[in-house]
Amino acid sequence: MAEKIRAEIERFIGESPENRFPDDSGPYFDRPLVGFAAADDPLFIDYKAIIGPFHLTPSELLEGAATVIVWVLPITAATRMTNRLESDWPSRKWALTRSNGEALNGQLRRHLVAHLERLGHRAVAPQYSPAWKEFADTPVGIASTWSERHAAYAAGLGTFSLSDGLITERGIAHRVGSVITSLPLPPSPRTAPNHLHNCLYYREGSCGVCIGRCPVGAITFDGHDKPRCREFVYGDAPREVGERYGVQQTGCGLCQTRVPCEAAVPTGRKR
Repeated sequence: MAEKIRAEIERFIGESPENRFPDDSGPYFDRPLVGFAAADDPLFIDYKAIIGPFHLTPSELLEGAATVIVWVLPITAATRMTNRLESDWPSRKWALTRSNGEALNGQLRRHLVAHLERLGHRAVAPQYSPAWKEFADTPVGIASTWSERHAAYAAGLGTFSLSDGLITERGIAHRVGSVITSLPLPPSPRTAPNHLHNCLYYREGSCGVCIGRCPVGAITFDGHDKPRCREFVYGDAPREVGERYGVQQTGCGLCQTRVPCEAAVPTGRKR
């Protein structure tokens, strides 16, 4: 059944007419990565201490939860290339991927919930649960009751970076989504030795290229300044280029392109 769920996610993204740029110049996303986490994985309890007590467990979001299904939608090389050339604002293709591509990601969440329900299993997309809330001021900065990136880590899809992004086998340039279901599925293994392993800076003290890529200095060797980043991503960037690009949300992604972890786990000296 796990392979059938993975195939359905891949089919939806591969066949959806919404996975195309308006000028039909190509897709927003490449073939998805898919992972599974057990709903009773102790890590979800740990997140209440790591992120905050407000972060919900799968069982708090869905009674009888058995599995968290998580996917990563890798952004295409053509789009990444356009963003590599930018230093102040996101490229048009990147902004369209953030806006229209994330709308597609939302469609996938809803589609998978409906698909699982047709198969006779309960399901919920945490992002669309009435229990989903965002908090502006927590000990870890801006946070919400469900983190897609942390769900992806639990499902063995990657580890975290200096910029707070998730570095997967296809790199850090992607969108993430998840659905919780009562359908029991075998969990994917977490093969990294720790939650920071895929980042060269954390693994061996090298790199830090993402620091220079941030146009507002929101990344330093001390980590990621969430408020400064958020003000640029949801304030300055849309005001500057949103109307020109024809979208309300532009994203940024400069720290996710022209960096060693853009499209793969960087090898470095210590794999």
